[in-house]
Amino acid sequence: MPELPEVEVTRRIIEPLLCGRPLREVVVSKPSYFFLTPPAALRRALKGRTIERLERVGKYLLAAMDNHQRLLLHLGMTGQLFSSNAHSPRLLSATARATLAPEAQSAFAPDLHTHLCFHFVDGGPSVFFRDVRKFGKVRLLGVNEKDPRLEKLGPDALSIDGQTLRQAGAKRKTPIKALLLDQGVLAGVGNIYADEALSIARVRPARPAQKVTRTEWEGIAAAVRQVLARSIETGGSSISDYLRPDGKDGGYQDERRVYGREGEPCKACGALIERMVIATRSSCYCPRCQR
Repeated sequence: MPELPEVEVTRRIIEPLLCGRPLREVVVSKPSYFFLTPPAALRRALKGRTIERLERVGKYLLAAMDNHQRLLLHLGMTGQLFSSNAHSPRLLSATARATLAPEAQSAFAPDLHTHLCFHFVDGGPSVFFRDVRKFGKVRLLGVNEKDPRLEKLGPDALSIDGQTLRQAGAKRKTPIKALLLDQGVLAGVGNIYADEALSIARVRPARPAQKVTRTEWEGIAAAVRQVLARSIETGGSSISDYLRPDGKDGGYQDERRVYGREGEPCKACGALIERMVIATRSSCYCPRCQR
């Protein structure tokens, strides 16, 4: 699932393509749980509008339009937001890759998994929102309308500090990994970066939050900011479906310390990385470095 870095990289690259360009047409797919606003209503409301700015709130994107309405976008688990000029085999399904000639496997034409197509008056590149599993979401918010998903989010993970984390977890028995995944505590962190931050902070993911020391809270907060900033710098993690809007892969997956590395040696001490399940999520850690 795209986490804060992947969403922020998407925002930075897609913003110039979405903003300041009047919409000629928005093509939508059939009604499904992907659409929190009915697709036909969405198509009518967006035609002729101009997106003025694109913001990120946790793992959500929020497009502010010239009529003061806002478009809420969430990539879900497999969502891809990209330019029509993007070329990557990662945009195609496994079936398409298997049936197309190699020279055709980097091209993309909207398919049944492409739920939104933004076409612009200037005739320049379109923007597509594709999501195979439809766990992504799109909702049109009226003027001054709030969304409960945004209202319940905690502080943005890029600006988190140790005191805020300590106040949230000091009296809780929940594992520290589960606390970091709680979007009401910390907005934007998911499985990848929780594992990576705890590795840097040398804290085992199953440690009860109430047993984390003040110094460790500061270290965890600093590690969260560090891994998120580094992932943004490298373009995010292209481990599964994620790719940048320009069709390129991210690079942070090549720098992972523990995530997805069960049975491989720790880069710091050589001990084999172990795995456990916390809050139904796989958690990888070094049994020697992390306590």
